[in-house]
Amino acid sequence: MKKYLVNLIGFLTVATLGFAQNRPMTEDDYYRIITMPIPQDIQMEVGGLAVLPDGRLAASTRRGEVWMIGNPYMKGNGRPTFSRFAHGLHEPLGLLYRGDHFLITQRGEVTKLVDTDNDGVADVYDSFARWPLSGNYHQYSYGPVPLSNGEMIITLNLDWIGKGASQSKWRGWMLKLGEDGKLTPWATGLRSPAGFGEFKGDIFYTENQGDWVGSGRMTHLEKGDFAGNPAGLRWSNEDGSPVKLRPEDVPDTGEPLYDVAQRTPGIKPPAVWFPHTLMGISTSDFKEDTTGGAFGPFAGQMFVGDQGHSKIMRVDMEKVNGVWQGASFPFREKFESGLIRLVWGLDGSLFVGQTARGWSATGKEPFGIQRVVWTGQTPFEIKTIRSKPDGFELTFTLPVDPATAGDPASYSLNSFTYKYHHTYGSPIINAEPLAIKGIVVAADGLSARLVVDETKLRKGYIHEVKAEGLKSKEGLSLLHNVGYYTLNEIAPGGKADASQFTASSKNTMSGMDHSQHTATEAMPVANSTKRVTTQPASWTNGPDQVVTLGTKPGLKFDLAEIQVKAGSKVKLVFNNNDDMLHNCVITKPGMANSVGEAALNLGLKGAEMNYIPDSPNVLYHTALMQPESSEALYFVAPAKAGDYQYVCTFPGHYTLMQGKLKVVK
Repeated sequence: MKKYLVNLIGFLTVATLGFAQNRPMTEDDYYRIITMPIPQDIQMEVGGLAVLPDGRLAASTRRGEVWMIGNPYMKGNGRPTFSRFAHGLHEPLGLLYRGDHFLITQRGEVTKLVDTDNDGVADVYDSFARWPLSGNYHQYSYGPVPLSNGEMIITLNLDWIGKGASQSKWRGWMLKLGEDGKLTPWATGLRSPAGFGEFKGDIFYTENQGDWVGSGRMTHLEKGDFAGNPAGLRWSNEDGSPVKLRPEDVPDTGEPLYDVAQRTPGIKPPAVWFPHTLMGISTSDFKEDTTGGAFGPFAGQMFVGDQGHSKIMRVDMEKVNGVWQGASFPFREKFESGLIRLVWGLDGSLFVGQTARGWSATGKEPFGIQRVVWTGQTPFEIKTIRSKPDGFELTFTLPVDPATAGDPASYSLNSFTYKYHHTYGSPIINAEPLAIKGIVVAADGLSARLVVDETKLRKGYIHEVKAEGLKSKEGLSLLHNVGYYTLNEIAPGGKADASQFTASSKNTMSGMDHSQHTATEAMPVANSTKRVTTQPASWTNGPDQVVTLGTKPGLKFDLAEIQVKAGSKVKLVFNNNDDMLHNCVITKPGMANSVGEAALNLGLKGAEMNYIPDSPNVLYHTALMQPESSEALYFVAPAKAGDYQYVCTFPGHYTLMQGKLKVVK
């Protein structure tokens, strides 16, 4: 009864704010972010989190410490307490509480931490399992994560030497970890597997964009699977390897991963894609909602962190013909740093451990711990997208307005995929719209079936479903109006009865090819004079000034300011010596943020356009540069003196990655 009254009061408060002030509802109206205050002398760069039965929260840090946090829910006086439990570890990126001890994964081993005298400080650091190291900075190690059958799993990141590499044994692998410390290889093809665990009894892991990885994704891993990056196949001929593929078996053709997998046994396509920049840029930890409704209307779904975009995404999956697939949705943005770990609190709230050092994040803080709490109000969302033999069925968290739900103009559908190749990332390829042939809205208003030409449904492709015109029965717009469904198998069953199509879909379906946005239609592109990469013939004496600009970790240019003379001929050499994609865009004074926002809004055409919007505020720009590549840009400096700007407009970078181009007389 008490919980009901609290929720009712919260609902009335939110409703009063939303409608009395006539403002749209926001994420914060439904899911509040509570920030934990951290003492100034603690560098809480979270690598692992564990909730203890007594209410404490344990946090391991990339600085090699483990902290015990009392009152993490900030009850009473609201202040948490911090006590250091362990230190001197080598960048641990996982933490598992096991009653009388912790298991924690350092760079080169799983360590058992025990407090034998119960004084609150670990006095035993036992090596539980170990593996070799090469010394490469990219050799992150994660886990252990427990499974429901009592087993544990760990994952080992690839090295980075201008490309993914496996310089020491089992790098790029998931391994089972036994109670005796024995490591058993399980699957490979992993690049940067920070998030992994169990869902409905099966093992999944999340992946970041990189070489051989066109975009972030979540993959179901069974024993012997190969997830796509061939560097780990270096060890596939070792004793105990369940993987049969060899590096030479992996084609580098640039075809979609799903297509390559159909003729290369052993390759495992992802269950869910997270379209790059449209959803996130650096997928991390995930947790299934097992709170029984304490976290809202998404029980049984997954919440997935994104380190680069400082956000949480939502995933709903289904098994079709024995194959996992499903949809990714936006959920909650504006965390203070980069998300790396998620763990459920005892009250059904979600603790979020964060860090940004060296990995870059849109959240401005270097680290933090925050907690997501459901306000008790149900947001109007697309709850699920499910495959049908002739399209998709959408379910909703609240009843829909029948008129907008039955109108094809409320929706747009597109499909697309990525290249599978050794290159870092991929543009969106093979994008096509899907016309709606009919719509069936359920009598209770909680679902709508979108019928399309089934010949346009493509296996292995991401199907974008937007519902920008949809309203709830109470007149609310969707809090998030898009979902991205990865279609690996087309569901069997009967097709929709055309006699049940809404009148508006019958009347307008003949014109749908023209009313929907097409991802392949012509889009404006930046003027080629803004990107001149060879010295103009008229520059007979060469440039007046040569400037070299590079990148450094943390979403930064290596020069905060460049000075050039007004009207001078400038050669700018841009070196992307980072391990991620960047460009360099010179803008009019004060326009860096505006140009960055415009790049973010390019949607499906962003990668094709190098994330350069067609804007008069863009003066000059490079292409989107691969890691460890370079481009020379030739331009004439503005005639008017002033503080111009340069910025990386790759989505998620522009808020941090800026510099000043000072033009002087």
